[in-house]
Amino acid sequence: MGKQRVLSGVQPTGNLHLGNYLGAIRNWVDHQAQYDNFFCVVDLHAITVPHNPATLATDTYTIAALYLACGIDLDYSTIFVQSHISAHTELTWLLNCITPMNWLEDMIQFKEKAIKQGENVSVGLLDYPVLMAADILLYDADKVPVGEDQKQHLELTRDLAVRFNHLFGKGKTLLKLPDPLIRPEGARVMSLTDGTRKMSKSDPSELSRINLLDDPDTITKKIKRCKTDAVRGLTFDDPDRPECHNLLMLYGILAGKTKAEVTAEAQDMGWGQFKPLFTETLIENLKPIQAKYKAVMDDRGYLESVLKTGREKAEAVANQTLTRVKEAMGYSRPL
Repeated sequence: MGKQRVLSGVQPTGNLHLGNYLGAIRNWVDHQAQYDNFFCVVDLHAITVPHNPATLATDTYTIAALYLACGIDLDYSTIFVQSHISAHTELTWLLNCITPMNWLEDMIQFKEKAIKQGENVSVGLLDYPVLMAADILLYDADKVPVGEDQKQHLELTRDLAVRFNHLFGKGKTLLKLPDPLIRPEGARVMSLTDGTRKMSKSDPSELSRINLLDDPDTITKKIKRCKTDAVRGLTFDDPDRPECHNLLMLYGILAGKTKAEVTAEAQDMGWGQFKPLFTETLIENLKPIQAKYKAVMDDRGYLESVLKTGREKAEAVANQTLTRVKEAMGYSRPL
């Protein structure tokens, strides 16, 4: 048997931050040799909310370059841009036509984001989970790395695959049911300004996150100003000190230390001692990523060749699935 296939992607809505890296991409890198990986820049998802057309293409190349800078290895992984492969939108439409409306209206993320957008909520935001399902099903993905906020979308993907196979499969499995690839414990990175909320690109405050391309001065400023408390002695797992837990957890991951080692090191520290230590560790961890990113971006021809090769490989797989789906639904092949 060959390797199982993994599919995942990140939206090109601004820079990647520490939460994206520790919560997703570093895990992709650590385990990529075990799988046949398809990692896309999901630029079609980026327009479900208002976006800036002037920066979309640039942001797309930035995310692709950061994939490489973070350690995605082309010997094990394929990197491509979602919108470069038309099968994504075509399969979305075909799946739309078998998706009950109430399945989408029940999506928790849609309800939350629709409240924020009010009367301007788009059909695209409602339909986002079907596009995500198409992304996954096109590549016969065995595993999809997901966090808590995406589990419901993966369940919808599985439901749509079951529904399609029932309606059109005639006893055959035409669309593979993917399983979640759960991230290791400790990868949930919280905001620097509120330890009860996830670090997010959509947070209006730049002080809430460490971006992978932040320079040392910016990182130092953000850590100095991040939310802490007046208690001396730093500890994990105190529900009244979520920011303390978050910063200790991040330090431990970046320093390669166990929870017990960090506890022993920080138990008598104040923030004036810990913040400089954490800042230095963070800067040193990001240096090689930033250096590799600069090298990739300085060689635009190389980056474009990676995405061209990735598109060709991904498109071949996606088009096979799309043809299988269309034939099962009764469409004729183009003459």
